Amino acid sequence: MARFTLPRDLYFGKGAIENLKSFKGKKAMIVVGGGSMKRFGFLQKAEDCLKEAGMEVALFEGVEPDPSVETVMKGAQAMLDFGPDWIVAIGGGSPIDAAKAMWIKYEYPDCTFEDMCKVFGIPELRKKAKFCAISSTSGTATEVTAFSIITDYSKGIKYPIADFEITPDVAIVDPDLAETMPQKLVAHTGMDAITHAVEAYVSTANSNYSDPLAIHAIEMIQADLVDSYNGDMAARDRMHDAQCLAGMAFSNALLGIVHSMAHKTGAAFADYGAHIIHGAANAMYLPKVIAFNAKDPTAKKRYGVIADYMNLGGANDDEKVDLLIKFLRKMNDDLKIPHCIKNYGADSYPVEQGFVPEEVFLERLPEIAKNAIGDACTGSNPRQPSQEEMEKLLKCCYYDTEVDF
Repeated sequence: MARFTLPRDLYFGKGAIENLKSFKGKKAMIVVGGGSMKRFGFLQKAEDCLKEAGMEVALFEGVEPDPSVETVMKGAQAMLDFGPDWIVAIGGGSPIDAAKAMWIKYEYPDCTFEDMCKVFGIPELRKKAKFCAISSTSGTATEVTAFSIITDYSKGIKYPIADFEITPDVAIVDPDLAETMPQKLVAHTGMDAITHAVEAYVSTANSNYSDPLAIHAIEMIQADLVDSYNGDMAARDRMHDAQCLAGMAFSNALLGIVHSMAHKTGAAFADYGAHIIHGAANAMYLPKVIAFNAKDPTAKKRYGVIADYMNLGGANDDEKVDLLIKFLRKMNDDLKIPHCIKNYGADSYPVEQGFVPEEVFLERLPEIAKNAIGDACTGSNPRQPSQEEMEKLLKCCYYDTEVDF
């Protein structure tokens, strides 16, 4: 027996944010990140709509990119002080992910961060508040997922919180918000989205319910991501739907080791002045992981199906896998994303020598590999890597070398 869970309501299309006016409740807390939602007027719009619905509104502002455990605890305390019956998170994946974790702590004040990280171990929510997510970026799809990513900076590790309880009650997918994304963010979030769809399709938890969502998302992203990156706003609007479909797929089919590796490398070199941005990490690692997973016959066949839907050609599954990898590498080139950590600059653009020194990478490699194997996303990967294989795979992702094992 399996389960398929989505938000109860999903409002989409231009102006969908107006649906906040129909919410019923007494108090709403809006959780938001940096200044962009305020700058473009969407924070004020959300606040006005909730007030029109008759609610008292409080703000929790300033959630950082890659939200920290400390921010989660601070936001949960603000919720405990205010007592909202609606939590409304608006912005990119970071404020929405942070608000999901705050929600758990708000409902269960004695819950620790370690408790939250027990996979599918969160007690029943919605005793105090319901949750609405309004996404401004076209990638994480956290507005429809059962996942949240929180960073423990003391350990330099990103931890996924995974439980259907944190699937939002309402998702608002309004493309007006996505049109404000800077170009680099379009690239990174778009590659995050295609990684979600590809990993969901080959995951060991895939199903007849998740497969059509994953495949259609891949077709849409293939058609629209590069055009969206180059400023085509109609393509940008379609990408906002595509990433949401990919999110519906992976929230139910789960992910694989591309995400395990991205989670465990993202903040691992923060002491050298930068993070490996999540979507860029996925973009670099996905071709390598496809080559690794394709040694599994079932995964190879499913990658071949993806290539067929993308009309990439190929006379057999081996050729189709090669063409899929080539397509994704070309997309990285079109989006100015490096192919490996060695060439990953502190600003995320390709450079001859990236910000992660080789000797530092090699020194930290065993621990990163161990943490990646232990990540919540590894269990549903079609091929389970050993410690040695994970280290070799991460080396391929550092040097951009062939995966032949």
